[in-house]
Amino acid sequence: MSTLSSLQPPPTTRSSLHHRLPLFPPPPPGGFRLRAPNPQHRRRLKILALDAAQPFDLETQYSDRFQKSNKLKIAIIGFGNFGQFLAKTLIRQGHTVLAHSRSDYSAVAASLGASFFSDGDDICEEHPEVVLLCTSIISTEKVLRSLPFQRLKRSTLFVDVLSVKEFPRSLFMQILPLEFDILCTHPMFGPESGKDGWTGLPFVYDKVRIGTEESRVSRCEKFLDIFEKEGCVMREMSCAEHDRHAAGSQFITHTTGRILEKLKLESTPINTKGYETLLDLVENTASDSFDLYYGLFIGIRGSGASIISRGIRGSGASIISKQLKIYNLGAVLLYGETTTCSKQLNGNHWCL
Repeated sequence: MSTLSSLQPPPTTRSSLHHRLPLFPPPPPGGFRLRAPNPQHRRRLKILALDAAQPFDLETQYSDRFQKSNKLKIAIIGFGNFGQFLAKTLIRQGHTVLAHSRSDYSAVAASLGASFFSDGDDICEEHPEVVLLCTSIISTEKVLRSLPFQRLKRSTLFVDVLSVKEFPRSLFMQILPLEFDILCTHPMFGPESGKDGWTGLPFVYDKVRIGTEESRVSRCEKFLDIFEKEGCVMREMSCAEHDRHAAGSQFITHTTGRILEKLKLESTPINTKGYETLLDLVENTASDSFDLYYGLFIGIRGSGASIISRGIRGSGASIISKQLKIYNLGAVLLYGETTTCSKQLNGNHWCL
């Protein structure tokens, strides 16, 4: 008869457990050998994306803020030919453009990427940082007085692009609230001369009244950078100095071009270089509106009176004088006797 102790299993030792439960296979004879990897079986690392930033990525947010901080919200008042010409470059550089004009340019504005406002109150409610006047010289005062300044932010920057400078400077100083900044500019090119780019073309400006706060100084520089980035030759000079130069260059150029236009000059197979220059002059000046010429005449102190009385005689003087008097009558009927540019042209009683 078996005892209880004989029924119990024999005690387990480390050696017996090793033989019964091999945890690892025994090493091969001679030990392990490392085999060099086969180059054909090697997996190559592929770069699927470089810095695939998401909208919530911190780096993207900082970059977006920086881009927006360098852009301006610009309201163009007077969205005619020149206003549209400037808007194309402003929008291409990433600035927000709002447009307002007497005529309905909503379709044109939409095609350019601008927002059009037919009501002056509505565009001012958008609180533009810059109000850019692209009106004709003779309508500037009426348009400026029609704007609801109380709807704009304080210290809004007002900029003009007229061909004369003392005239808008005087209007700005008289009409605008003291809190508003004033920058008088003259891009000395237009849709025709600047159609192939602005590189090398002069841009004249005068910081008439810019606040000392960093934000106001920075805003003015951002606006000037628009033209500097396009390659313009930046020239800072006073409005008075600009008009002294313009009286002897712009006005006489337009006067000569308009007189030559009346002569009906035609190209010939044997044009000289001088004659080609005259034809180019006629083409460039005839494409400009008479608004511009009339504005140059009345906007630069004494230029029209002195040049016409000194340098133009005979039929040329007669043609120009008749045009100016007729146009002045139209300006009086259209804009009223109270405007700065509505004085009658008789003898030496010149406007301004």
